[in-house]
Amino acid sequence: MAPNPSEDDDAAQPSENRASLTHTTDDGDVQMVDVGSKPDTRRRAVAAGDIHLRPSTAAAIREDTVDKGDVLATARVGAIQAVKHTWETIPMCHQIPITNVDTSFEFDDTPDEDVTDHATLSLEVAVETTGKTGCEMEALEGVTTGLNVVWDMVKAVEKNDDGQYPATRIENVRVLEKRKRER
Repeated sequence: MAPNPSEDDDAAQPSENRASLTHTTDDGDVQMVDVGSKPDTRRRAVAAGDIHLRPSTAAAIREDTVDKGDVLATARVGAIQAVKHTWETIPMCHQIPITNVDTSFEFDDTPDEDVTDHATLSLEVAVETTGKTGCEMEALEGVTTGLNVVWDMVKAVEKNDDGQYPATRIENVRVLEKRKRER
């Protein structure tokens, strides 16, 4: 068991970094940011991510021959649902009025240095709102859920003989754009 830091110990004091974080108090307690006094502003965020799949799986998605159904349509619905429910899964996110969600998928069959026998499916999610706080977390939630839906829809054909997923991975999840415009 680690010893308790004394009051004079630096570890017991709020750090400059922690004190400047908006979701913590000066004492380090978690809090929701009060955005009530901020004006409503038009906001947009775009996030993206990739899932690496076997080339045969990518072909089945393109040809709409996956047994579970239309992978891209299902992933699109999952991404949109995730955007709308972000506030329920990320504790300090505000419930914001989503005014638009756009999703786009793109295949890239170019091999990379790490894995030569795969195809990459990229998902981009753009979210718009008019409100007091940004929507980048909603865009990220849409991307991660959309890619997880793809994985779920194709897991039967992605598994190897041992039930593992050696070619399948989700990566490069990132925010591409965040902006706001005064009304």
